[in-house]
Amino acid sequence: MSDQDGNRRRPRGVATARLREMLELARVKGGLSIGEALEAMGSTSIAFTILFLAIPALTPIPGPFGMVFGTALALVSLQIVAGGRKVWLPAIVRDRRVSSAALDLVVGHAVPVIARVEKVVRAGRLEALTGPTVQALLGVPVFLLAVVIALPIPFGNILPVFSLVVLAVALMERDGLVTLIGLLLTLATIVATAALLYFIKAMIFTVS
Repeated sequence: MSDQDGNRRRPRGVATARLREMLELARVKGGLSIGEALEAMGSTSIAFTILFLAIPALTPIPGPFGMVFGTALALVSLQIVAGGRKVWLPAIVRDRRVSSAALDLVVGHAVPVIARVEKVVRAGRLEALTGPTVQALLGVPVFLLAVVIALPIPFGNILPVFSLVVLAVALMERDGLVTLIGLLLTLATIVATAALLYFIKAMIFTVS
């Protein structure tokens, strides 16, 4: 069985294994650029790219990580809709360097979450949701989640990042059932974000 890039299906747990390999490389080199990290994760894979660009927003690292990685995810989502097989990122994003300490923090927070998702995936379920057309359409929810991540909402990244992790792992394993779960999580994320924005707006106008 093949993944969305035409490769043979990878065994479960490959995402966490690749993250750890990337972290070891970062420790040796004293850090990696985003482009180098994607190459270490398997840069031809759209699913790996979604995963890598999503998880930093889950980590309490100082700086505009949500905006940077959310914007990059939005660009990737448009390439998914266009049926792209390889990821293009502008140099300002691709060349941005992340220290090994920051990557250590990212991987440490992300691996337990990803491992839980990997335990429930099973290839071949609901195959109608694993075809190329559906995979291209997944660019739309990825784009919406990327916009949510880019918004400066306090504690607003947990649900969209988890949704993206579920979608990415589902793509890797071609599990249509987990893809459906990821889509339901995306819907819940959009509803929750809209409610949170409405609440923030109401608070601002009440104070003023």
